[in-house]
Amino acid sequence: MTRSRPCPICKKPRSEEHTPFCSQRCRDRDLAQWFGDGYAVPGRPAMPEEIASEIGARSDEDGV
Repeated sequence: MTRSRPCPICKKPRSEEHTPFCSQRCRDRDLAQWFGDGYAVPGRPAMPEEIASEIGARSDEDGV
């Protein structure tokens, strides 16, 4: 018997429609965490200039 993991936000059972969350509310709370810097990906902080130069290099490669 496989047991499903609970919602990572409120720990209620997951909803098939909103997996891995239980509801739209928990999905939105998780998204707000990302937008508000509540989560972080390990690594050194990126400088805005580096991001801009990467985007420019990618668009040059794509011919845009």
